[in-house]
Amino acid sequence: MSSSLIQLLVLAGIAVFLILRLRSVLGTRDGFEKPPVSGPTSSSRSGRPEFDVIEGGPDRDITDHVEDGSSSAKALGAMKMAEPGFGVSEFLEGARGAYEMILMAFEKGDLSDVRGFLSDEVAETFQSVIDHRESEGLTVEANFVGVREVALKEAEFNRETNEGEVTVKFVGEITSVVRNRDGDIVEGNPNEIKRQRDVWSFGRKFGSDDPNWQLVATGE
Repeated sequence: MSSSLIQLLVLAGIAVFLILRLRSVLGTRDGFEKPPVSGPTSSSRSGRPEFDVIEGGPDRDITDHVEDGSSSAKALGAMKMAEPGFGVSEFLEGARGAYEMILMAFEKGDLSDVRGFLSDEVAETFQSVIDHRESEGLTVEANFVGVREVALKEAEFNRETNEGEVTVKFVGEITSVVRNRDGDIVEGNPNEIKRQRDVWSFGRKFGSDDPNWQLVATGE
């Protein structure tokens, strides 16, 4: 056998050996290869699908208190447009505090601390009752226990004048007695909690410098 043929066979054997080694290290690739999968996104890692947030829909600050689409809901929406900082829930919290302050001032016969929260008509009505009690020699001793219920009943808004009015139902609990000139109890029981129901309307002009609401009407 010639030397050239021997060299050829040796080279062929080396080539076969190299091919087998490469196959064992790299493996084989047959047919279509899928592209590499990228790492998981933050949403897939958390198990939540990705989605776009769609703005709009009912204002829960309004619909939590009145029916969606009602005239009261539209009035409250107009108030928010007139003053973006206005919140219905915050208003009701303020009304709860005002109810206690005004009610107790009336019971004790001194409106000086709450006069700014009363319209002229309501202040005159309250004062006339206080004056009549004093003329009869009657005094009231009252203690505020708490508010059991605060519910928005109705809202109105005048777009021409920017005046808004909100009517609220209160159910409060107090203890009270009425004494005569001699100090004798003529009405009530100091140990009995009395439940009192009131429907009050508060009003103010939106866009004005004065942020305070005034009590403009009372009822039951």
